Amino acid sequence: MIPYTVNIKLSARTLTGALSGHNKTAVHWGWQGLIAQGCHSVVLIIDPKTAQTIQVLERHKANVVKVKWARENYHHSLGSPYSLRLASADMSGKIIVWDVGSGTARCEIQEHSKPIQDMEWLWNQDASRDLLLAVHPPNYIVLWNADTGTKLWKKSYAENILSFSFDPFNMSNLALLTSEGIVFISDFSPSKAPGSTGKKVYISSPHSSPLHNKPAPPTGAKKALNKVKVLITNEKPSAESVTLNDCLQLAYLPCKRNHMLLLYPREILVLDLEVSQTVGVVAIERTGVPFIQVAPCTQRDALFCLHENGCISLRICRSSCAAQEDADPEQSVQELVYDLRSQCDAIRVTKTVRPFSMALCPSSENAAALFISDGRVMLWELKAHPARPSQHHSSGVSPLFSPASFCGIPLALHQKRIPDLSLDSMIGQSLISGDEPPRTPLQQEVQLKFLLTGLLSGLPHPPFVIRMCPPLTTKNIGHYQPLLAVGTSNGSVLVYNLTSGLLHKELSVHACEVKGIEWASLTSFLSFATSTPNNLGLVRNELQHVDLPTGRSVAFRGERGGDEPAIEMIKVSHLKQYLVVVFREKPLELWDVRTGTLLREMAKNFPTVTALEWSPSHNLKSLRKKQLAAREAMARQTVSDAEQSNVESSVISLLQEAESKSELSQNISAREHFVFTDTDGQVYHLTVEGNTVKDGARIPPDGSMGSMACIAWKGDTLVLGDVDGNLNFWDLKARLSRGIPTHRGWVKKIRFAPGKGNQKLLVMYNDGAEVWDTKEVTMVSNLRTGRNVNYKVLDIDWCTSDKVVLASDDGCVRVLEMAMKSASYRVDEQELTDPLWCPYLLLPRAALSLKAFLLHQPWGDSYTLDLSLVDYREKEEVKVQIQEQLNSLSNDIKSLLLDPEFSLLQRCLLVSRLFGDESELQFWTVAVHYLHAFSQGWQLSTPSEDSASAAQDRPVGGHLDICHDTLCESAYFQRSQLERVHLQEVKRSNYEHTKKCADQLLLLGQTDRAVQLLLETSAENPSYYCDSLKACLVTTITSSGPSQSTIKLVATNMIANGKLAEGVQLLCLIDKAADACRYLQTYGEWNRAAWLAKVRLSFPECSEVLKRWVDHLCSPQVNQKSKAMLVLLSLGCFQRVAEMLHSMRYFDRAALFIEASLKCGVMEANDNTYKLMGSVYADYARLLRGLGLREGALLWASRAGGAGEDLLAELADPSERAEKEG
Repeated sequence: MIPYTVNIKLSARTLTGALSGHNKTAVHWGWQGLIAQGCHSVVLIIDPKTAQTIQVLERHKANVVKVKWARENYHHSLGSPYSLRLASADMSGKIIVWDVGSGTARCEIQEHSKPIQDMEWLWNQDASRDLLLAVHPPNYIVLWNADTGTKLWKKSYAENILSFSFDPFNMSNLALLTSEGIVFISDFSPSKAPGSTGKKVYISSPHSSPLHNKPAPPTGAKKALNKVKVLITNEKPSAESVTLNDCLQLAYLPCKRNHMLLLYPREILVLDLEVSQTVGVVAIERTGVPFIQVAPCTQRDALFCLHENGCISLRICRSSCAAQEDADPEQSVQELVYDLRSQCDAIRVTKTVRPFSMALCPSSENAAALFISDGRVMLWELKAHPARPSQHHSSGVSPLFSPASFCGIPLALHQKRIPDLSLDSMIGQSLISGDEPPRTPLQQEVQLKFLLTGLLSGLPHPPFVIRMCPPLTTKNIGHYQPLLAVGTSNGSVLVYNLTSGLLHKELSVHACEVKGIEWASLTSFLSFATSTPNNLGLVRNELQHVDLPTGRSVAFRGERGGDEPAIEMIKVSHLKQYLVVVFREKPLELWDVRTGTLLREMAKNFPTVTALEWSPSHNLKSLRKKQLAAREAMARQTVSDAEQSNVESSVISLLQEAESKSELSQNISAREHFVFTDTDGQVYHLTVEGNTVKDGARIPPDGSMGSMACIAWKGDTLVLGDVDGNLNFWDLKARLSRGIPTHRGWVKKIRFAPGKGNQKLLVMYNDGAEVWDTKEVTMVSNLRTGRNVNYKVLDIDWCTSDKVVLASDDGCVRVLEMAMKSASYRVDEQELTDPLWCPYLLLPRAALSLKAFLLHQPWGDSYTLDLSLVDYREKEEVKVQIQEQLNSLSNDIKSLLLDPEFSLLQRCLLVSRLFGDESELQFWTVAVHYLHAFSQGWQLSTPSEDSASAAQDRPVGGHLDICHDTLCESAYFQRSQLERVHLQEVKRSNYEHTKKCADQLLLLGQTDRAVQLLLETSAENPSYYCDSLKACLVTTITSSGPSQSTIKLVATNMIANGKLAEGVQLLCLIDKAADACRYLQTYGEWNRAAWLAKVRLSFPECSEVLKRWVDHLCSPQVNQKSKAMLVLLSLGCFQRVAEMLHSMRYFDRAALFIEASLKCGVMEANDNTYKLMGSVYADYARLLRGLGLREGALLWASRAGGAGEDLLAELADPSERAEKEG
């Protein structure tokens, strides 16, 4: 018969604990939907939806200081698949780029040996998505190709760089936060290092700036805010003024162009970079809790703030139309005010427990993760509740309304929606001047609340002791759980299930540090702890017997334990019958584990024990045989011959066996043996049977060995380790002994591996561990602190016959293969307790198939989420993986996807959000809005100076958010820019600011207000005469031909002589804004031209300017075709968008876009579009055939007309089908 062996499947894994101080900023929530976190030198990957750690990356030798997920803003295909790429940087200056799914390093980067200060993936490049910018101390920025590890360029600056921030609206702008101020770089490019040293600015103190010449009427809190007026200057501030030293963070606002945020412990400053002036302050009251970090949002003008007490607060910018209506319009906007809308509970902060940092979900922006120094991760989600009408009036804060649209389409009655899908589906857009508050009945007033949806807790602070439960056997296979008990310094015992890596139970057992644990069965263990010694060197010993299912803890030694020598070790016998308790300076005690009685307390002259081990041999089998024989004899006597003939003999034997087994454990006390060594190295052998202890043989000390430290015994092999690092292998059968000097110092612990015939031995030293094969007496593997790992091993054990578990001083417990190499593993090999939605973990083909399956199912009458109902040609295991992904979707998402009313456009938007696909999400957000707008005929409203009439053009579903900048509708964009200028005007504090405001007002066509500002120039100012004449010119301009031609001539001369801004202003004065845009574009001011076209030109003229911009964006040297497509969408050039998508080989996006355009009625199937549609549909059909979705391929090929005929023939050909299946 073949022996039946089973090994429970345990993945190599790392259980992590408290963080190091260096890990403070090493957190990032990626578009992929996963969180990366540095913990000492490892990187954890956490799934926030199910609150479980799915991967631990080990390769760094120093503490991790930064982690950054790669951006997902590119089109995904088989050539550029969905993959989990992560960059992590450590204290030694090493950057590792990971493939997280497989747990392998793609490349390693090293420039200097100092800690990396900051790093970021480049986001706005269609050419390459592998570029990583890093700050190498003290003052270098280096651009790397993170795929190959090649350095592209390096640039040094004058000051130490602390961090940096990219402008989300313009990739050539980069701001560096340095030790002295801010350096603005405006010529950043991936192809070459910045040429200039950048523009350096300083933050000057409030009292060094002149007083505001038009102070706001001071009211309560305003009075306090006016004091913190901060100015950016180009001069270095004097010694007494505020420096940037206490600036914690610098970031561009992603929801508004040219706005920046500076975080200080007690205030957040919002700067408008056009006028270099503070336009908003979020200040904390004197009693408030200081800030640590702030995360600005893109979807709404909102800030998530982390405070020092671990509280996360959400502040949303107040709508400007909420200001008093009777106030002067220029004074209606005093500054940007961020109202506190919600905050979560604080944590209990102690010396060792304090909040470290926060990460915000980039795709939904309604979930935040809080990272605490003790290793806990708290996952908070923002929820929207209908508000009671009376709630907001008492606080004086304007109400928040839910949005009027869902997934880009205006809400219909009884339409399904998920209000908590993302921040922009929870609260509507903030209104700007001239906007009417919502009137639609479908918009509700809402209130926001934080809800704790997940909590991950780590191990407590080291030191630890660990002990694995008894091994898996054929008898316990039905109910076995691989449990690891971890004893901690605070007296609690944590029990982990190593299949999932999750905490099974946390038991508070002792009042002081746990020193040792021994399992008494699969469901109970003994643990001991000792208090600190008193003056006499005596301690209080605690020895507890814990029952795991109930959590009941009993003092095993009863009243004993007060004021006695400390317990050195406890050892439970192999049959879990007996327990030996060894004391430091007191004879050992022998206990019966089953009854909890003391069998023997050794005499005072008993030798001092230095090491002890129970023998694996016992006489249980022979005892059982004897007892069974006796019972059978009794049974035969009680059953008469007549009865025996009627009753089956087998039934009797079964009854006898059951009875004997139930009584065996209570009645039989098998004989067991243990050996121990004394201080002289003499080995003693004792036998225990029942309550009798017999002295056996004594073996004299081995002269080559020092003082014995530990013993291990398995089968016929006995191994002894001493304090000098010698191992002595005894073969008891052959009566041979062999000594091996390891030269590694004190042998702290030795343990044999479980499993019959498995003679591997795990040895622990002060500086690491080794695995030995005792049959061959050879070392199998070793691990040494300082050489191949940077942590110190605190305790060791075997968790299966081929895996070891190590506790280390970095607060981690590692399950490693016998080779004791890195613990990174493949995520798909993990035994996860909860199903995980992460398409990135699928094979590239499978992820794209899943996406195509979710996006569009035109072949059936209704949608389905059951893959088996579709003709899908793929391996069975891949189908199972995809179906698992579909099943793991939430019920809300499933009901939306199955809803026939849920349109194709909304589906595209939802699926791109589910996949965390940045590029798709941006494209479909703009596409959905404008396809819907053009189909309703809204778009052609032109910028109007009368903002009230413009407000009537407001679409029912709302405007495109201002975070899309020049892609917004012209009327809305113009109103937002007017509001911005009014704010700049209120905040101006010197002539330079006033001049900038006047210039901007002239460009916006606000001539009356501009004249007022020009006339404010004081007579002492050198520009007094010039400004006065300019004011006269502006007021006297007539539309007569000669004056127009003169001004135009002057303007063109000015532009030719390098005064571009002045020339453009003059052209705008005579309504020649289209010419001004053309000049701006000629001189490379493309963004400025687009801005001017949006605020001054009619739709046809604006379209011409923007189309020239599109051609520029598509040029090879700029290569921003994705941005160009968004501009074309805003102009309604849908056919050109489809052509571009096809030319860029975005076949899936092109086919679905054409399909949606036809449904919206903004594109017609005619002779112009027929060829384009045919080629797009045919290419998409080929793509689907390559993915194995045959029904979809057939349908799209049939709609492709002539272009799809060949493909249809191939799909219908049975030989081709057979070949595919083969």
